Parts: sequence; C-alpha cells; structure tokens
Amino acid sequence: MNAIAEALANAIGADRVAIDAEALAARRYDQWAVKHLRDWRGEAVPAPGCVVRPRSVEEVQKIVRIAAERRVPLIPYGLGSGVCGGIEPTPDAILLDMGAMNRVRYIDSDDLLASFDAGLNGMAAEEAVAAHGLTIGHWPQSIAISSVGGWISTRASGQFSTAYGNIEDIVHSIEAVLPNGEIVTLGKAVRAAAGPDLRHLLMGAEGVMGVITGVTFSLRARAQHRDYSVFYASDMRAGFEAQRRIVRADWRPPVMRQYDGREVRRLFRDHERGGKAMLLMVHEGPKARVEAELAAMREICADAGLEGGDPAAAKQWIERRNHVPGWRDMFERGYIADTVEISGRWSEIGAIYDDSIAALNAIPGVINASAHSSHVYRSGINLYFSFAATFEDSAKMEPAYFAGWRAIMEATAKHGGGVAHHHGAGRLRKPYLHHDLGGNGVALLRRIKQCVDPAGIMNPGNLIPDA
Repeated sequence: MNAIAEALANAIGADRVAIDAEALAARRYDQWAVKHLRDWRGEAVPAPGCVVRPRSVEEVQKIVRIAAERRVPLIPYGLGSGVCGGIEPTPDAILLDMGAMNRVRYIDSDDLLASFDAGLNGMAAEEAVAAHGLTIGHWPQSIAISSVGGWISTRASGQFSTAYGNIEDIVHSIEAVLPNGEIVTLGKAVRAAAGPDLRHLLMGAEGVMGVITGVTFSLRARAQHRDYSVFYASDMRAGFEAQRRIVRADWRPPVMRQYDGREVRRLFRDHERGGKAMLLMVHEGPKARVEAELAAMREICADAGLEGGDPAAAKQWIERRNHVPGWRDMFERGYIADTVEISGRWSEIGAIYDDSIAALNAIPGVINASAHSSHVYRSGINLYFSFAATFEDSAKMEPAYFAGWRAIMEATAKHGGGVAHHHGAGRLRKPYLHHDLGGNGVALLRRIKQCVDPAGIMNPGNLIPDA
C-alpha cells in the first residue's frame, strides 16, 4: 500500500493520509456487535491499508480516481455508527473517512432547505437549523454519533417518522462522486417527473454505488406545542389494532411507540401494568391540532379496548431516547445482545411478533426476547426486536448472535414481512435480501452495480448478495 499512500499524499496532502498502526486500528469497524466481540476476544480484526480524510468534493474525486486507476477497494466511512457489518476493511483497501467534510453549506429559511457536507454530525446539523427556528425532523437514536451522509447511505428512519417521514421523504438532493470520479447532483427540483428518481440509487446503497459528499434536506418549522399520551393494551395484537385504527382515521402522531410487557418491565418499571403492552405517543404542532389529536387518541384507543396511562412514561422516553449502550461492558458481564428491525403489513405483524419471540426463546442461552414498534404506516408497522444471551464461555456468544438474527429473519420472511426497516443491510442481511427483492430483483441489483462500478472498487462484499 505504500505506493498507493504516496499517490494519495501527492494528490490531497500527506497530512490527509494515514498509514500508522493506531490510525488504521481505529477504523477497523463501526458499531457492529460482532466486530467488537471479536476484538474483545483477541481475535484478528483486519485494518485497512490506509485511511484518507478529504476536506472537499474535489479531493474525494482525486481519491476515487486513484482507487479506480489502480483497482484498489475503496470503503466510504461516515462517523462509524453502522450496526450491520457495512464496514469490513482489508489490508489492500483505502478507507475513505468523511469526518473532515463537516461544513454547513447553507440554510435557506424561505425555501426551507439546508445543505451540508456528508460527514457532518447529525446533531450538529439539527442544531444549525434549530437556530433558525427550523428542524430537519429526522431523529434517529444515533443522531449524536451518526453523519447526515450515513443517514442516506442506510435509508435511515427517525423517531418522529410517523408524521415527518423517513429519510427518503426528507432528502431534497444528493451530491455524490461516482466510481469513475464524476460528480452528480441528483434531485434539484422540488418534485420531478424526469424519468426514474436517481436519488434512490444512492439511498440505501451503503457505499457500493459511489461516495455521498453532500446532502440537501427539506426542512419544517419547529413545533409550537408538544404533549404526550400513554395507553395500555392487553397484548401486542390489541395495541397493533389500535394503531391501525389511528392511522386509518388519518391521524399521524409524530411518535407512536408500543412496547411489549417485557420491555415495559425493563425500560419503564415505574409504569408497568401487569405485563400489558404500552403505547406511548408524542403529539406536536399547532396547539389546536395537538389538542384535537389528543382527544381523538383517547376516543380511538378506548374504542379499541385500551386503558389510559400516565403521560410521564412518554416524557421519560423523550429524556432517555438517544442513549446508545457500549459493547465491551456487556461482554465483560457475559452478555451478547442486539436489536433487529423489520416491518410487516397489519395482517402479518402479529404472527411475525409471536413466531420471532418464540424462536428467540428457543435458542440456548437467550435470557431476553422482546420487541417494540416505533414507525407506523397506513398499511403496516415496524417491529424492533431485542434479544440477549449469556454464557460463561464467550466463544458461544457469536453463534448465539447469528442464531438470533436468523430466527427473526426467517420468521419475518415466513409471514411476508420486510427483513430490513431502517438500519440498512450490510453483510449481516445479505443472505436474506432475496426475501425482500426476489431473485430477479437481486440479479437486477447486481447488474446496476456492474454498470455503475465496473471495476468493483466501491465497498466490495457489502450489501449485494453473491451470485
């Protein structure tokens, strides 16, 4: 890699290229549990051959062209918050660290648009627009540790998505460098019928189609008023039915989160009610609309058989919602755990929940299997499963981890659900993508990749199932 590193240093400056052991070790993985576990166990976790930190789109172009000319793997890296194995460097790879591209390009309060470098921290972007009385409206749990480019790369979803939409509903335009070094800006109009929407070629592509260098978001005014509500359902299916009725009646509270009894006991101990599921909601907007929405929620939930609860539980969630646990402390205590998000139509979701929980509980070592929903649509809802297993022998952790994932993927696919909702796919979901895309869809994805990146340099091995 010395010759490659020298070429990169000549192109963008020696201070932007790192080949020392410490810098390489720091970019061996993102937040995927498996890589942290292997590192904690003392197993080899490969590092990239060099790390480059561009400061401009032009520097990204130079890096991409060098990689393309020499057919060297190039792995885009945002702020490292991914959890599905999207980052797996090899000693022959260039890791393209976007963290130095962190500018606020502009904020337009009239057109309600804000443009940022792709490496900008999500919370920094939100705080920048908040100073203008605006919001992006995208609040992933990882907002303080993720980049705005990463949101797009993984097709992320924020906690207020039921009203404000997922990332694809918030993105106005995307700037990217293609694998041949050319720059594209996709999505200039407020709405277009100029052929297929090419923004979606990059949304969810996880670095395999090019390097996202900038993004422009469509903004909204910050809410004038906020209130909370909490209800209890006899079980998850009863709560699903209440949520189905809410969206059918054309109400869209920004936050609708339903926890099963196990998660209520673990996360809201002071608000537990005999093992019942808990539905908490956050309502915001003009005061009159919030008051009308609250009244409608009470009526709809009562008609669906739910009981009212203390809104303090929803306020507690708001206060704690962005906590991201660390892996190593968990491993030290003998645990392996993860969360898995899927989706399903209203007619499917109850069976997906039941079968996934049963399959998780059948795995040796599993001590917790639970779920909550957090993103609601007219035709269905997501589920966010949590599982934890404990072992005295840490060598048993990784097999249990993959068994947990397999259990949820298979139960979801069995009932026709979607196997990936908002964390992306990475290498972890590659074996299951055919359930969502179909065999011909997977083949089409491979052909698109071949056309866009014929040299195969962009994040090889990620996302796209093997032929």
